[in-house]
Amino acid sequence: MKKVNIGILGLGTVGGGTYDILKMNKELITRRTGVDYCVTRVLEINMKAVEAHGVDPAIVTSDVDAILTGDDVDIVIESLGGVEPSSSFMLKALEHGKSVVTPNKAAVAANYEKLTSAAKANGVQIRIEACVGGGIPALTAITEALAGNEFTDVMGILNGTTNYIMTKMGDEGLAYDAVLKDAQAKGFAEADPTADVEGIDVANKLSILMALAFDKYVAPGDIPTVGITGVTMDDIAAAKAKDCKIKLIAHASVDEAGKLSYEIKPMEIPYSHPLAGVSNEFNAIYVTGNAVGEVMFYGKGAGALPTGSAIVGDVISIMKAMA
Repeated sequence: MKKVNIGILGLGTVGGGTYDILKMNKELITRRTGVDYCVTRVLEINMKAVEAHGVDPAIVTSDVDAILTGDDVDIVIESLGGVEPSSSFMLKALEHGKSVVTPNKAAVAANYEKLTSAAKANGVQIRIEACVGGGIPALTAITEALAGNEFTDVMGILNGTTNYIMTKMGDEGLAYDAVLKDAQAKGFAEADPTADVEGIDVANKLSILMALAFDKYVAPGDIPTVGITGVTMDDIAAAKAKDCKIKLIAHASVDEAGKLSYEIKPMEIPYSHPLAGVSNEFNAIYVTGNAVGEVMFYGKGAGALPTGSAIVGDVISIMKAMA
């Protein structure tokens, strides 16, 4: 039986959840893949996290190169977050012949072409399913199951924080500030929610979606983006009068001439549209292909186990290719 060694950078929420799934479902995954795997290295300095996830301290290191260049690691899971040093870490791993799996949408969106080129040049994979939509397997569907389609339209609700806020404002008539505090208390929003409420997080995700669906990379900073902080209760009431809900929507489409257009902004969505029924912290990605027609992917867009599920799915795909 093929043996594969895995290194994990970071035991935060997502990295810890990923480790838990790899441990919890090891027998199942081994049976389905025909691969015997082992987590051989973990980069972490917080020993409380190490203890909480039951990681053997003997495999824990503070030396990132032990994972990026070490002979006892075949697949690197990067779950540190942020553009740097994560991007440099992933590039180094790829250059040393290791496949990489990451949920780090900021790093991938900022360096998409560098990362994919490095993977190709070194005969390895970089897989990024968890970057968009948490546990929703939309990216794999676009690049594999639906790869025979020419995509004409992609739109989605790609941020759970903003969707939670817009849901509570629209359905319960609660004020923005009150809902934001509630979202922070429940862990749906960060202490500094700027990246979420101003659409920065969504821009990273739409950049990745466009690269995969339309084979065209657009930097997140070049996507026209408007967040939700300007949405008023009057705006919500006006939308309701037209049988619509206001949602923060990421949208990209290709016209008949092949011109790609894209934007992120609060939009009025008719009650009859499937995206109107996506509430609270849930995400959804709605794509149109010239063969399949309209397809929507729906689920939890964040969280330790949902996001970890997507990461483990990518790890399994790499292991199957290695078997």
